Parts: sequence; C-alpha cells; structure tokens
Amino acid sequence: MLLQAHHRPITSFEIVLLKISGMRGTEEYEMTMNDGMAELSHYVIRYSDGEARRDLERSAVCSEEEALKLLNACDLPAWDGFYGPHPKHVKDGIMFTLDAVVNDSQKIHAEGSENFPNHYRVLTDGFYHLLAQKENEN
Repeated sequence: MLLQAHHRPITSFEIVLLKISGMRGTEEYEMTMNDGMAELSHYVIRYSDGEARRDLERSAVCSEEEALKLLNACDLPAWDGFYGPHPKHVKDGIMFTLDAVVNDSQKIHAEGSENFPNHYRVLTDGFYHLLAQKENEN
C-alpha cells in the first residue's frame, strides 16, 4: 500500500497505544520499542471495588522491521486528528482511542465511536496476528 504524498513513512516509534471499549469491557494494545525489538502487550481493564486494574493478558515480541511494516501498512500518520462521531440511530458499538509517538516525537491521536479511520482493521488484525503467532510458538 502506498502512503499519501504528504505523509512521511514511519521509520521509528516509541509507543503505539490503542484502547478499545465496548459493552463487554475495555482492552488496550500497547506496542513499544525495547533494545531494537518491538514488544506488543494486550491488556484487559478489569473493575473491582470501584477501581480499574490493567491486567496483562498476553504479549509478543517481534522485529522492529515487522512492527514498522504493520504501522506503515495501516498508514498510521493519516489517522492523526481523526474524530469519528457515533452514527445516529446506532445504539451500541465500539469506541477507540489511539495515541502514538513516531519518527522521533511526531504525535498521532485518533478517536471514534463505531466510526474508524481507513485501515483500522489492518492494525487490529495485525496486532491479533502477532499475538496469535507468539501463542502458537509456545
């Protein structure tokens, strides 16, 4: 997939945090760089005694190259500033918030409610695939 001309490809990243909330709960996918490897963690937010607890469900490590390929495949820079308001007459749905720091301090923020940026599924499917691949190795 080609990036739009005004978006510089992602060549590095510090963090990508995707928070997904729905009627059944909240989860977070956090990808960070650590010693040249990308670490992807999947957390579930659980509520107990009025407090939120962030529990690690699973994690995976992949090469920086594989992580950058995923972030560029979904054209993450194009997401910056995306706001997808909840569609009228839709009673339920999924809400998301994405915050990322890429290319030595470029911040990306996007959010929506049952309204997603182009290639959203490329990112979520990519995260799922990386985590499933790790589970299959064990």
